[in-house]
Amino acid sequence: MTTIGEIYHYIDGFAPFHTQMGFDNAGLLAGSPKDAVNTVLLALDITPAVVREAAARGAELVISHHPVIFNPLKRLEPETAPYLLAKHGVAAICAHTNLDMAAQGGVNACLAQKLGLKDIRTLHQDEASGLPDALMGDLETPLAPRAFAQYVRDALGCDGVRYTDGGREITRVGLCSGGGEDWFYYAAQADCQAFVTGESKHHILLDAENAHVTLVNAGHYYTECVVLEPLKTRLSEQFPAIRFVLSQKMHSPAKFI
Repeated sequence: MTTIGEIYHYIDGFAPFHTQMGFDNAGLLAGSPKDAVNTVLLALDITPAVVREAAARGAELVISHHPVIFNPLKRLEPETAPYLLAKHGVAAICAHTNLDMAAQGGVNACLAQKLGLKDIRTLHQDEASGLPDALMGDLETPLAPRAFAQYVRDALGCDGVRYTDGGREITRVGLCSGGGEDWFYYAAQADCQAFVTGESKHHILLDAENAHVTLVNAGHYYTECVVLEPLKTRLSEQFPAIRFVLSQKMHSPAKFI
Protein backbone atom coordinates (compact mmCIF):
# COMPACT_ATOMS: atom_id res chain seq x y z
CA MET A 1 0.00 0.00 0.00
CA THR A 2 1.37 3.40 -1.05
CA THR A 3 0.24 6.48 0.83
CA ILE A 4 -0.17 10.09 -0.19
CA GLY A 5 2.62 10.92 2.24
CA GLU A 6 5.06 8.65 0.43
CA ILE A 7 4.35 10.37 -2.88
CA TYR A 8 4.67 13.78 -1.23
CA HIS A 9 8.04 12.86 0.29
CA TYR A 10 9.29 11.52 -3.05
CA ILE A 11 8.44 14.81 -4.80
CA ASP A 12 9.99 16.66 -1.87
CA GLY A 13 13.22 14.78 -2.56
CA PHE A 14 13.81 16.36 -5.99
CA ALA A 15 11.66 19.52 -5.67
CA PRO A 16 11.82 20.39 -1.96
CA PHE A 17 8.68 22.17 -0.86
CA HIS A 18 10.64 24.41 1.53
CA THR A 19 12.33 26.01 -1.52
CA GLN A 20 9.05 27.48 -2.79
CA MET A 21 9.02 31.26 -3.14
CA GLY A 22 7.62 33.36 -0.33
CA PHE A 23 4.35 34.20 -2.07
CA ASP A 24 3.59 30.57 -2.89
CA ASN A 25 1.33 27.94 -1.32
CA ALA A 26 2.74 24.63 -2.51
CA GLY A 27 2.33 21.38 -0.60
CA LEU A 28 -0.33 18.90 0.44
CA LEU A 29 -3.35 21.20 0.30
CA ALA A 30 -6.15 18.66 0.68
CA GLY A 31 -6.35 15.21 2.21
CA SER A 32 -4.32 13.18 4.67
CA PRO A 33 -0.77 11.89 4.12
CA LYS A 34 -1.90 8.59 5.67
CA ASP A 35 -4.48 7.82 2.98
CA ALA A 36 -3.76 5.01 0.52
CA VAL A 37 -3.46 5.70 -3.22
CA ASN A 38 -4.18 3.52 -6.24
CA THR A 39 -4.81 6.11 -8.98
CA VAL A 40 -3.34 9.60 -9.36
CA LEU A 41 -4.42 12.28 -11.83
CA LEU A 42 -1.85 14.84 -13.00
CA ALA A 43 -2.91 18.30 -14.17
CA LEU A 44 -1.50 21.79 -14.51
CA ASP A 45 -4.49 23.29 -12.67
CA ILE A 46 -7.09 21.82 -10.34
CA THR A 47 -10.33 23.14 -11.78
CA PRO A 48 -13.84 21.87 -11.00
CA ALA A 49 -13.75 19.86 -14.23
CA VAL A 50 -10.44 18.26 -13.22
CA VAL A 51 -11.80 17.29 -9.78
CA ARG A 52 -14.88 15.71 -11.36
CA GLU A 53 -12.58 13.86 -13.77
CA ALA A 54 -10.50 12.59 -10.84
CA ALA A 55 -13.62 11.35 -9.08
CA ALA A 56 -14.91 9.66 -12.24
CA ARG A 57 -11.57 7.91 -12.77
CA GLY A 58 -11.45 6.75 -9.16
CA ALA A 59 -8.35 8.83 -8.39
CA GLU A 60 -7.67 9.41 -4.72
CA LEU A 61 -5.12 12.14 -5.45
CA VAL A 62 -4.52 14.97 -7.92
CA ILE A 63 -1.00 16.30 -8.39
CA SER A 64 -0.99 19.75 -9.94
CA HIS A 65 1.47 22.53 -10.65
CA HIS A 66 -0.67 25.51 -9.66
CA PRO A 67 -1.98 25.57 -6.07
CA VAL A 68 -5.69 24.87 -5.76
CA ILE A 69 -5.73 27.14 -2.69
CA PHE A 70 -3.63 30.25 -3.14
CA ASN A 71 -5.31 32.91 -1.02
CA PRO A 72 -6.91 32.19 2.37
CA LEU A 73 -10.42 30.79 2.02
CA LYS A 74 -13.18 32.52 3.97
CA ARG A 75 -15.86 30.05 2.90
CA LEU A 76 -16.21 26.91 0.79
CA GLU A 77 -18.44 27.80 -2.12
CA PRO A 78 -20.33 24.97 -3.86
CA GLU A 79 -18.95 23.79 -7.19
CA THR A 80 -15.52 25.34 -6.62
CA ALA A 81 -12.48 23.09 -6.82
CA PRO A 82 -11.68 23.07 -3.05
CA TYR A 83 -15.33 22.28 -2.25
CA LEU A 84 -15.41 19.44 -4.78
CA LEU A 85 -12.13 17.97 -3.49
CA ALA A 86 -13.67 17.71 -0.04
CA LYS A 87 -16.99 16.47 -1.40
CA HIS A 88 -15.42 13.64 -3.40
CA GLY A 89 -12.65 12.87 -0.90
CA VAL A 90 -9.87 13.63 -3.38
CA ALA A 91 -6.50 14.81 -2.05
CA ALA A 92 -4.29 17.44 -3.70
CA ILE A 93 -0.53 17.87 -3.84
CA CYS A 94 0.50 21.11 -5.54
CA ALA A 95 4.14 21.54 -6.57
CA HIS A 96 4.54 25.10 -7.86
CA THR A 97 7.65 27.28 -7.64
CA ASN A 98 9.56 24.46 -5.97
CA LEU A 99 8.98 22.40 -9.13
CA ASP A 100 9.73 25.37 -11.40
CA MET A 101 13.25 25.56 -9.98
CA ALA A 102 14.03 21.85 -9.57
CA ALA A 103 17.32 21.04 -11.29
CA GLN A 104 16.23 17.59 -12.44
CA GLY A 105 12.79 17.44 -14.02
CA GLY A 106 11.76 20.96 -13.07
CA VAL A 107 9.45 23.04 -15.24
CA ASN A 108 12.18 25.30 -16.60
CA ALA A 109 14.47 22.33 -17.23
CA CYS A 110 11.68 20.54 -19.12
CA LEU A 111 10.98 23.67 -21.16
CA ALA A 112 14.65 23.98 -22.12
CA GLN A 113 14.72 20.33 -23.16
CA LYS A 114 11.48 20.69 -25.14
CA LEU A 115 13.06 23.57 -27.05
CA GLY A 116 16.07 21.40 -27.83
CA LEU A 117 18.56 23.73 -26.15
CA LYS A 118 22.15 22.60 -25.61
CA ASP A 119 24.53 23.43 -22.76
CA ILE A 120 21.64 24.37 -20.47
CA ARG A 121 22.83 26.53 -17.60
CA THR A 122 21.66 29.00 -14.95
CA LEU A 123 20.54 32.42 -16.12
CA HIS A 124 19.53 33.67 -12.67
CA GLN A 125 19.34 32.26 -9.14
CA ASP A 126 16.52 32.73 -6.65
CA GLU A 127 17.95 34.76 -3.80
CA ALA A 128 16.27 32.80 -1.00
CA SER A 129 16.95 29.23 -2.14
CA GLY A 130 19.96 29.66 -4.41
CA LEU A 131 18.20 27.55 -7.04
CA PRO A 132 18.00 28.55 -10.71
CA ASP A 133 14.75 30.42 -11.36
CA ALA A 134 15.64 31.05 -15.01
CA LEU A 135 17.81 29.14 -17.46
CA MET A 136 19.60 29.68 -20.74
CA GLY A 137 20.98 27.45 -23.46
CA ASP A 138 22.15 27.35 -27.04
CA LEU A 139 20.33 26.49 -30.25
CA GLU A 140 21.87 23.73 -32.33
CA THR A 141 21.10 25.73 -35.48
CA PRO A 142 20.96 29.57 -35.51
CA LEU A 143 17.56 31.01 -36.42
CA ALA A 144 16.18 34.38 -37.50
CA PRO A 145 13.61 35.95 -35.12
CA ARG A 146 10.47 34.94 -37.03
CA ALA A 147 11.78 31.45 -37.68
CA PHE A 148 12.61 31.10 -33.98
CA ALA A 149 9.10 32.18 -32.95
CA GLN A 150 7.67 29.57 -35.32
CA TYR A 151 10.07 26.99 -33.91
CA VAL A 152 8.87 27.69 -30.36
CA ARG A 153 5.23 27.52 -31.47
CA ASP A 154 5.74 24.14 -33.11
CA ALA A 155 7.90 22.69 -30.34
CA LEU A 156 5.32 23.53 -27.65
CA GLY A 157 2.21 22.90 -29.73
CA CYS A 158 0.88 26.40 -29.11
CA ASP A 159 -2.19 27.85 -30.80
CA GLY A 160 -0.03 30.89 -31.51
CA VAL A 161 2.73 33.05 -30.04
CA ARG A 162 3.48 36.75 -29.67
CA TYR A 163 7.02 37.88 -30.27
CA THR A 164 9.25 40.89 -30.67
CA ASP A 165 11.71 40.98 -33.55
CA GLY A 166 15.15 41.49 -32.04
CA GLY A 167 16.69 41.92 -35.47
CA ARG A 168 19.53 39.52 -34.70
CA GLU A 169 20.27 35.89 -35.50
CA ILE A 170 19.51 33.75 -32.45
CA THR A 171 21.99 31.31 -30.99
CA ARG A 172 21.57 31.86 -27.21
CA VAL A 173 18.15 31.60 -25.56
CA GLY A 174 17.04 32.54 -22.06
CA LEU A 175 13.81 31.25 -20.57
CA CYS A 176 11.51 31.28 -17.59
CA SER A 177 8.22 29.39 -17.76
CA GLY A 178 4.80 30.85 -16.96
CA GLY A 179 4.78 34.46 -15.83
CA GLY A 180 8.54 34.92 -16.18
CA GLU A 181 8.59 38.25 -17.98
CA ASP A 182 10.75 40.02 -15.39
CA TRP A 183 13.63 37.61 -16.03
CA PHE A 184 13.94 38.99 -19.56
CA TYR A 185 16.25 41.68 -18.23
CA TYR A 186 18.74 39.09 -17.00
CA ALA A 187 18.62 37.46 -20.42
CA ALA A 188 19.44 40.78 -22.08
CA GLN A 189 22.38 41.28 -19.69
CA ALA A 190 23.63 37.77 -20.53
CA ASP A 191 23.58 38.64 -24.25
CA CYS A 192 20.80 36.19 -25.06
CA GLN A 193 19.37 37.06 -28.46
CA ALA A 194 16.02 35.54 -27.45
CA PHE A 195 13.94 34.94 -24.33
CA VAL A 196 10.97 32.58 -23.99
CA THR A 197 8.25 32.91 -21.36
CA GLY A 198 4.50 32.57 -21.04
CA GLU A 199 3.33 36.18 -21.03
CA SER A 200 4.59 39.77 -20.95
CA LYS A 201 3.25 43.26 -20.36
CA HIS A 202 3.41 45.88 -23.10
CA HIS A 203 6.30 47.85 -21.60
CA ILE A 204 8.46 44.73 -21.35
CA LEU A 205 7.81 43.95 -25.00
CA LEU A 206 8.96 47.48 -25.81
CA ASP A 207 12.07 47.03 -23.66
CA ALA A 208 12.85 43.76 -25.44
CA GLU A 209 12.50 45.38 -28.85
CA ASN A 210 14.79 48.23 -27.81
CA ALA A 211 17.33 45.75 -26.43
CA HIS A 212 17.27 43.82 -29.72
CA VAL A 213 16.00 40.67 -28.00
CA THR A 214 13.41 38.40 -29.61
CA LEU A 215 11.00 37.89 -26.72
CA VAL A 216 8.53 35.05 -27.36
CA ASN A 217 5.29 34.81 -25.37
CA ALA A 218 4.21 31.21 -25.86
CA GLY A 219 1.40 31.15 -23.28
CA HIS A 220 1.44 30.36 -19.57
CA TYR A 221 -0.14 26.96 -20.10
CA TYR A 222 2.15 25.82 -22.91
CA THR A 223 5.38 26.81 -21.20
CA GLU A 224 4.44 24.88 -18.05
CA CYS A 225 2.50 21.79 -19.15
CA VAL A 226 5.80 20.46 -20.55
CA VAL A 227 6.58 19.18 -17.04
CA LEU A 228 3.63 16.81 -16.75
CA GLU A 229 4.63 13.94 -19.03
CA PRO A 230 8.18 13.70 -17.58
CA LEU A 231 6.71 13.91 -14.07
CA LYS A 232 4.24 11.13 -14.87
CA THR A 233 7.07 8.92 -16.17
CA ARG A 234 9.20 9.60 -13.11
CA LEU A 235 6.39 8.85 -10.66
CA SER A 236 5.35 5.71 -12.55
CA GLU A 237 8.89 4.34 -12.34
CA GLN A 238 9.09 5.06 -8.61
CA PHE A 239 5.61 3.72 -7.79
CA PRO A 240 4.86 1.00 -10.39
CA ALA A 241 1.81 -0.29 -8.49
CA ILE A 242 0.03 3.07 -8.87
CA ARG A 243 -1.77 4.21 -12.01
CA PHE A 244 -0.69 7.74 -12.97
CA VAL A 245 -2.79 9.41 -15.67
CA LEU A 246 -2.72 12.83 -17.33
CA SER A 247 -5.89 14.88 -17.12
CA GLN A 248 -8.00 15.10 -20.25
CA LYS A 249 -9.86 18.11 -18.88
CA MET A 250 -6.91 20.45 -18.36
CA HIS A 251 -6.47 23.01 -21.12
CA SER A 252 -5.34 26.50 -21.97
CA PRO A 253 -8.23 28.92 -21.35
CA ALA A 254 -6.94 31.31 -24.02
CA LYS A 255 -8.49 31.07 -27.48
CA PHE A 256 -7.14 32.47 -30.74
CA ILE A 257 -9.09 33.83 -33.73
